[in-house]
Amino acid sequence: MRDFIGYANRPPQFRWPGDNGLAVNIVLNYEEGSEYQIGEGDGRSEKALIEISQPRVPAGERDLAAESMYEYGSRVGFWRLHRMFVERDLPLTVFAAAQALERNPEVAAAIARTDWDIACHGWRWVEHYLLDEETERRHIAQAYNSVVATIGRAPAGWYSRYSRSMATRRLVVEHGGYAYDSDAYNDDVPYWVTVGGRPHVVVPYSLVTNDAKFVQGGWVTGRSYAEFLIESFDMLLKESRTQPRLMSIGLHPRVIGHPGRASGLERFLDHVAKSKGAWMARRQDIASHWAASIPFDAVTAKEST
Repeated sequence: MRDFIGYANRPPQFRWPGDNGLAVNIVLNYEEGSEYQIGEGDGRSEKALIEISQPRVPAGERDLAAESMYEYGSRVGFWRLHRMFVERDLPLTVFAAAQALERNPEVAAAIARTDWDIACHGWRWVEHYLLDEETERRHIAQAYNSVVATIGRAPAGWYSRYSRSMATRRLVVEHGGYAYDSDAYNDDVPYWVTVGGRPHVVVPYSLVTNDAKFVQGGWVTGRSYAEFLIESFDMLLKESRTQPRLMSIGLHPRVIGHPGRASGLERFLDHVAKSKGAWMARRQDIASHWAASIPFDAVTAKEST
């Protein structure tokens, strides 16, 4: 059953660490190499999040241009973002399509050397709502095991490509290795649900502040991107004086990793660094702080569909 009410005008009362009202989480979606490919037997090349809206290569043939655009993310974009966050000593969450890390040991090793946290973004970057239940169950377990093997530590959470299936959350909880999922866009703070009677934390994500809009007809310049992020941050920071707030920002190496766009991200990070009242956090820390601050209540928690 859908929940249209949520917290309504009764937001939970707690503070993030450091007595901050706003938690800011930046997510790097690492998918390059796990997308749809002719060579994988998918029957088509990937069409999403590339620099043109209408791919020109006939369906069923390899789109070498699209493949090359994805390669930019792993060859260049990732490393530009890696430098940006390591030099600033900022936390980052990686939504990792596990197969992408398998195919780039240097990226996997670089992530392993940081304290960035990992959320599984599928074993491959494919829509889970198109998988049958047994295949989805296998992908959820395979993604977990793969990340442990490539990074050397377990993923804390789960996030599907765009939307979960009707079975995803149940299968994630059944697996037992994931502390939360982010397959929701419906709130500005985490919340509890029950899944088969078991408590489960949902840490909502956002597509509003996602860099995908650069290639979907939204932002054109890094400056306009920075302005929107700053305006969103300032509004949430103002609200967080009286109620907790969470800002999620989604990045893709093949999108934001280009220099003119990355410059906008730098402007935003510089703005946050000069502000007070915000906690820059990993997603797993947000989930664990939430669970410790707002204990599960079986009476108010809704059963997830």
